[in-house]
Amino acid sequence: MEAAMHVRGVSKEFAVPHERTTTFKEHFLHPFRRGSSDRNVALDDVSFDIYPGEFFGVVGRNGSGKSTLLKVLAGIYKADRGRVIVNGALSPFIELGVGFSFELSARDNIWINGTLLGLRQHEIEGKFDAILEFAELDRFVDLKLKNYSSGMLLRLAYAIAIQVPFDILLLDEVLAVGDERFQQKCFATFDSFRRDGKTIVFVSHDLDAVATYCGRALLLAGGRIEAIGDAADVIDLYRGHEDRALEEIAR
Repeated sequence: MEAAMHVRGVSKEFAVPHERTTTFKEHFLHPFRRGSSDRNVALDDVSFDIYPGEFFGVVGRNGSGKSTLLKVLAGIYKADRGRVIVNGALSPFIELGVGFSFELSARDNIWINGTLLGLRQHEIEGKFDAILEFAELDRFVDLKLKNYSSGMLLRLAYAIAIQVPFDILLLDEVLAVGDERFQQKCFATFDSFRRDGKTIVFVSHDLDAVATYCGRALLLAGGRIEAIGDAADVIDLYRGHEDRALEEIAR
């Protein structure tokens, strides 16, 4: 079976500056000073495949490389080494607020985001009411997004993302900012995605949700794959690591 996503040898590094020149005076007095920096390895030789119709979880501690991996898969970051092959239409739902114009209303943002995601005018018109209904924002459709709470932004962003035709949906930890009722509403959409044969890549600290919805999972640690396989087994391994880390702290 051809993979929906084929990832081979992906590595990504970022420069971490030791010092910053923050004022005009510092720039003027030291125009040629170059700050030193370290290299932070966010991903290190990561390889795996995800197959069509698969719910694939990604877990790991903060700073393990999860969000960087999703941004590389989405094409937001370019890998320093390695390659990513995507077979199908991709819908990334990665970072809350990205792509929104906060000085504009939800109505305007639906039109802008729908257009950017490839929808035609008649398609946006046909989906507009469904987006508002799912997001439960009918009363606030003409309110500027700068007055929205993080939960309202989440509802709008997710409602737009799932209305765009996609084969592969990338979901980051952003679902965590919603209230429990809306989280359950989002999880309920997973059942329809499964029936439709959609491929989902789900990054979350909610290990119970990963165990419930994902068949396989990947554990990242320090930018490298520590384990990949059955979601329940990977989560058990991760929890064991966390328990041992807590025991070390307690000593």
